[in-house]
Amino acid sequence: MSQRLPEALPDQVRVEVEPEFRDEESAPGEGRFVFSYTITVHNASPHSIQLMARHWKITQGSGKVQEVRGKGVVGQQPVIGPGQRFRYTSRAILDGPVGVMEGDYTCVDTASQRPFEVAIAPFRLAGPNQVH
Repeated sequence: MSQRLPEALPDQVRVEVEPEFRDEESAPGEGRFVFSYTITVHNASPHSIQLMARHWKITQGSGKVQEVRGKGVVGQQPVIGPGQRFRYTSRAILDGPVGVMEGDYTCVDTASQRPFEVAIAPFRLAGPNQVH
């Protein structure tokens, strides 16, 4: 039986995002809008994977763009087994009530040590009463 090529892995790793406005941590009068986002990474592949690095592109409502790169997520480089998921929560601070985040994770197939990218679709950050 042939093994699936690692190039197929990105299609078998799914990322779900749940953003939330953090009213108690925000100070709109000071241009501070805090959002949390809970990420769930689902590994539907037959291989264990390790999340090695992250890249985020944060576009604020003002048009300002910030890029963030780093090792792992929340201080970890988790190994996610076949059929398993990894969940974490992080934060973004914007200077206005709306923005968009998107990015990608660099992962490796732990068996072959071959890297691959998993895209994270754009998701909206919006404070209360924002229609934008």
